[in-house]
Amino acid sequence: MLKQQVVAILNEIGTLLEIQGENMFKVRAYYNAARTIEQLDKELSDVVASGELGELRGIGDTLREKITTLVTTGQLPWYEDLKKKIPQGLFSMLRVAGLGPKKVKALYDELGIDDLDKLKAACERGEVAKLKGFGVKTQEKILEGIEFIRLTGSRVRIDQALPIAMSLVEELRKMPEVQRIELCGSLRRRRETIKDVDILVSSAKPEPIMERFVKLPGVVQVIGTGETKTSVVLDVGAPGRQQLINADLRVVSDEHFPFALHHFTGSKEHNITMRSRAQDKFGLKISEYSIEGDSKSIKVKDEAALFKALGLSYIPPEMREDTGEVDLAEKGQVPTLIEASDIKGVFHNHTNWSDGKATLEEMAEAARTMGFQYLGIGDHSQSLTVANGMSVERVKKQQAQIDALNKKFKNFHVFKGSECDILPDGSMDYPDDVLATFDYVVASVHSHFGQTKEEMTARIIKAVRNPHVTMLGHATGRLLLMRDGYQVDLEAVLQAAAQSGTMVEINAQPSRLDLDWIHCKRAKALGVMLVINPDAHSTGELFLFRYGIDVARRGWLEPGNVFNTRSLEEVKKEFARRKK
Repeated sequence: MLKQQVVAILNEIGTLLEIQGENMFKVRAYYNAARTIEQLDKELSDVVASGELGELRGIGDTLREKITTLVTTGQLPWYEDLKKKIPQGLFSMLRVAGLGPKKVKALYDELGIDDLDKLKAACERGEVAKLKGFGVKTQEKILEGIEFIRLTGSRVRIDQALPIAMSLVEELRKMPEVQRIELCGSLRRRRETIKDVDILVSSAKPEPIMERFVKLPGVVQVIGTGETKTSVVLDVGAPGRQQLINADLRVVSDEHFPFALHHFTGSKEHNITMRSRAQDKFGLKISEYSIEGDSKSIKVKDEAALFKALGLSYIPPEMREDTGEVDLAEKGQVPTLIEASDIKGVFHNHTNWSDGKATLEEMAEAARTMGFQYLGIGDHSQSLTVANGMSVERVKKQQAQIDALNKKFKNFHVFKGSECDILPDGSMDYPDDVLATFDYVVASVHSHFGQTKEEMTARIIKAVRNPHVTMLGHATGRLLLMRDGYQVDLEAVLQAAAQSGTMVEINAQPSRLDLDWIHCKRAKALGVMLVINPDAHSTGELFLFRYGIDVARRGWLEPGNVFNTRSLEEVKKEFARRKK
């Protein structure tokens, strides 16, 4: 069993035990073990084989035995028995924003609620509001959460769909019958959430490819199979938490591959504009098989040649949303989009000084291993006690530790920062004299989400205009497929940021991806500097910055639009300039 599967099972065991009302020390042991395993920089199977597992922090004899069993046999009977004691519908209830294991347990124990339908009915009857620890407002929020789940349907986040989709592609790529293979659809365009997976293959022998496809890991059901198209159902959820999406495999001839790749990548709106252009300007028709006119058929070897045949420069898949990209391509003005390799370091990262899982040194070493020139630390400020927010005294101690750490490094630097709460009135969670001690400050909203649009907008603008604030964190507070963001006038916020020179973050946590790509485009137009941050809470999460790159590319951002494409010396100079 792979590392991530073990991590998912350990987290699920913690949740199961919490729902059962188990001792919290035991519950946390599984959560902590999951974090420890997730941070390993080796293969878990190697750690088990070498006998090093028991030496890891928080892994006692019981956990060592269970993890070893999972890794070596792929199953754990005790875990399977534990699952049987908990109705599966309780897990769907955990998808409702604000419902944690304790509240789900209370609903089950007090009212016998074990699925979303029963939960909705109980809320509508007013029964939930009467429970201790709930109330009318909580009941209303639960109903809103259930409706949100209904509206988002079966969509999944990109980080859930992309890994399994890529694994399918890589397995099929090994087959000698496969000539070319690519992901298509919304995954290729790197949308934040995904409804289904589309894979395109070119081959002269589709039959063995179809046969292999339906047997690949993750396929739980075959919907239909034919000579050119096979449809299956994939499970992209964590073990024990089924999350199903459809996947289609299409096989075409290699001659047709460029046309099919463009067609099935989409978006639908982009394709409509392309078809209209081909017809109006050249009298040609585009389909998934060809570009044809009354007297000619144009052959192309790849997508770049397809665009060229229509008088256009190449349009990257992320830009194909019919928001002006075709006009740019006609003028030869398609921007050179940012790449992951352009990023020199990241800010807004947490350590075990607040709610992170790794030490300062562990985070720094991980960043160095990734080839970064710098790492910014942004632990939580004092008011966010739920995340172990840092008192002023603890800030001084951490800064001293960072200074000592920097003396060990050559050609690498750890910047002293803070993710400082924006209080309800727009003031900052630390006084000015403390804010002045940081190299940079990320200002974020973590409370009072229910303020009116006018109140929230004024609150954030006040923070953005604070001279000690360097960048605005996760601007809307949204959690994808869980909750909408708070009400805020982002246009006004972005204009204020443009005026004050405050940067705006693209938070690359896949559950956030906030700022979204649409507002990235607007920020670029206003001259706002963006910064891509992983909001990492462990060493492994530093890699999440790549999902922020996807958002930036969808928002047409070039390297010069993103602050952390700058070198270490350039970043030092900019922070020094802002201190003057």
